[in-house]
Amino acid sequence: MAGTKRSNAQRLKDSLEDDIINGRRVPGERLDPEVLGNEFEVSRTPVREAIQQLVASGLVTVSPKKGTFVAKVSIEQLIEMFEVMAELEGMCGRLATRRITPGELSDLHQALERCEAASAGGDPDEYYYENEVFHHTIYAASHNAFLAAEARQLKLRLKPYRRLQLQVRHRMSNSLSEHREIIAAIEAGDAVRAEQALRDHVLIQGERFSDLIASVKDFGIKDADEPV
Repeated sequence: MAGTKRSNAQRLKDSLEDDIINGRRVPGERLDPEVLGNEFEVSRTPVREAIQQLVASGLVTVSPKKGTFVAKVSIEQLIEMFEVMAELEGMCGRLATRRITPGELSDLHQALERCEAASAGGDPDEYYYENEVFHHTIYAASHNAFLAAEARQLKLRLKPYRRLQLQVRHRMSNSLSEHREIIAAIEAGDAVRAEQALRDHVLIQGERFSDLIASVKDFGIKDADEPV
């Protein structure tokens, strides 16, 4: 999904998302739709759509009769969501290995090629969106609609932080290598290997855990024992 193809709502959402993650809009700050429309030179509809998407990702809350505010998220809650996401992704990979069709496998290879192109271009945001297609292809190949829907919903909530990870040096190239390992496991018909590869790909641990914590602590996200 190239940047030129993104709608006004998508571009606005990405910009607000970056502002929130990078601390330019702090937890508790009110977001005025009229001000946002003027600031980004867009109509009310893209602003409304962008806010709805930010609410779905947990970055923004809407309080009746009070307005729209930047949400407060704890590091503990964030890590718990990543743990669940890793298990959902692993399950999708296991089922996809057993159920993937030749057409879906071809789609997965094409998604990988687009990820490679985005990585070569050094564009983390474009890589993220192509990466999204890669993962959604695996969800579909699981042929379990309920599981796929749950994975997509949680992935949406974690999107800002997964995008943030791609800003870390070498993370994009490492992610690409992990994609290749995932496809190799699926093609080999090794469901256990595919499950583990996808789980490790998503799970925040070791140095990646430290990098994420170092980043989000600077961006207004609270420790579990801090007042919110």
